[in-house]
Amino acid sequence: MNSDKSKQFIAFLVVPSFVLLAAVVFYPFFYNLLLAFGNMNLTKIRDWQFIGLRQFIKIFTEPSQPDFYAVFGKTIIWTVVNVSFHVFLGVFLALLLNQKIRGKSIYRTLLILPWAIPQYIVALTWRGMFNYEYGSINAILTRYLSLPAVEWLRSPTEAFLACVITNVWLGFPFMMVVALGALQSIPHELYEAAEIDGASSWHKLKTITIPLIKPVMIPAITLGIVWTFNNLNIVWLVSNGGEPSDNTHILVSFVYKAAFNYYSFSYAAALSLVIFLLLFVFSMVFMRQSKATEPA
Repeated sequence: MNSDKSKQFIAFLVVPSFVLLAAVVFYPFFYNLLLAFGNMNLTKIRDWQFIGLRQFIKIFTEPSQPDFYAVFGKTIIWTVVNVSFHVFLGVFLALLLNQKIRGKSIYRTLLILPWAIPQYIVALTWRGMFNYEYGSINAILTRYLSLPAVEWLRSPTEAFLACVITNVWLGFPFMMVVALGALQSIPHELYEAAEIDGASSWHKLKTITIPLIKPVMIPAITLGIVWTFNNLNIVWLVSNGGEPSDNTHILVSFVYKAAFNYYSFSYAAALSLVIFLLLFVFSMVFMRQSKATEPA
């Protein structure tokens, strides 16, 4: 009797969570799935029709502005460059913070700050810093380095680079925190034994540190890739919606523009489903090939 009451009580506690999950996750996902096979736009919000795979065919075969393959290639570059810097800077700073240094807690707090600040504040702040006339970046280049001012937000390459710099600054603290936690879990006796054997610092890093933090870092890198691939805020706010001339778009920012600037809701839904499938397949393959859950 008590067992039945206990099960009912557990169900009573769990059901609200499932209802909330269905409301904020399942319903939007399946509604997006339904839209992806339709032709909803601003003129067909109420009377849109099912058109099968036509939106997906349009994505991959019909030229658009910007072109899917060009944007996809730029998204790959965006993701690889950002995550590479996130991991390198994060692990490097974690290795420094793992040493016995004065003021470690102060440094750690300061380095975590970029991650703690809301993204839209970071994006708008950096956008102001990249301003050609009064931005602090150009002020440093011209006054202290005797270099010409750069039109950061007026040409495609510089605007894309400005977005990358902003996102690198924003993203490295996450990798640093994860790497630092992994480093602090490594038994110090392993390093002592390696020192007795005459191992160099590089040898200890290669044979002890990297293998032992890998099971923690691989899932973090996977998360970082997914987050960076889908990072709308930085690209949209720093480049002012993919400017100049839609040349700084990544896939997710073009989805936003297709939906809320062009009002092609079904096209945007189909493209977002393509992004989901790309990331889902990549995550499964990457986690399996990297053997993230296997011990070193």
